[in-house]
Amino acid sequence: MTRQPLVAVEPDCWRRDDVAEAVRAGGGVVVRAPEAEGLIWTDPQNPDLLGPVLEAAPQLRWIQLPYAGIEPYLPFLDDQRLWTCGKGVYAEPVAEMALGMLLAGMRGLTTYLPARSWLGPEGSNLRGAAVTILGGGGITTELLKLLAPFDCDVTVLRRHPDPLPGAAGVRVVGPGGLEESLAGADAVVVALALTAETRGIIDSGALEVMPEHCWLVNVARGEHVVTNDLVRALGAGVIAGAALDVTDPEPLPDGHALWDLPNCIITPHVGNTPEMGMVLLNRRVTENVRRFRAGETLLGPVNAALGY
Repeated sequence: MTRQPLVAVEPDCWRRDDVAEAVRAGGGVVVRAPEAEGLIWTDPQNPDLLGPVLEAAPQLRWIQLPYAGIEPYLPFLDDQRLWTCGKGVYAEPVAEMALGMLLAGMRGLTTYLPARSWLGPEGSNLRGAAVTILGGGGITTELLKLLAPFDCDVTVLRRHPDPLPGAAGVRVVGPGGLEESLAGADAVVVALALTAETRGIIDSGALEVMPEHCWLVNVARGEHVVTNDLVRALGAGVIAGAALDVTDPEPLPDGHALWDLPNCIITPHVGNTPEMGMVLLNRRVTENVRRFRAGETLLGPVNAALGY
């Protein structure tokens, strides 16, 4: 395609003008959905609104979704259109969050932050620690860069145990290696896509395999962890603690048992915020519009069958 593609930006929501400018920067023309061949969906909070837009625009050939997680959009996916998502877009800030949570947990900040008197020494080094990362996508790639100065012994579990590009010395295992990779870990980071296979991957059995001093960090999706099992494990000292940027349920209700656990860090899904993410998403939009115009492979393709 050499002409300028017609691309819609829907719906009208926060900073939509910035996204429209990103479309133009990629060589596209911004139009309304019934005229468009491409659609940039900008509202992650209201996925149900996408259905009527698709019905009114059957000619659409490409839809760009805003986040890496596409669970809310599964009912709309089809094989007639090309679907892309924010896969890899937000990897850098989320990996940074994971590193911060690792350090906070392992260095005893859950004890020291609420203290109002001088306490004794607590904590363990991240440097030289055995870290198991569940997931082999963009977050893991960025987290490995951040962990490199700490000389960690890293194991990555992914669907296909192929070596990770540019990650020399990192052990990669398939799903069959889950128990072994958890058993030897000082810290476990969940950075998986949420699928039927990964939902509830951290349950009572997985938690009991981890060493007592292990810290669990989840920056992926709350449903990867069985919440009731985690509450019991934290309360009984099965593992040292957990740092959760995502929870199940989410938002975590006031009064939930997780709030009262002193060895649990909870943040409100802020590994990537709109202020951080919009700049990164706009870069992806510009590049994918450029590629769409040139007939090149788009970034962040969605596999409808796998659900990510």
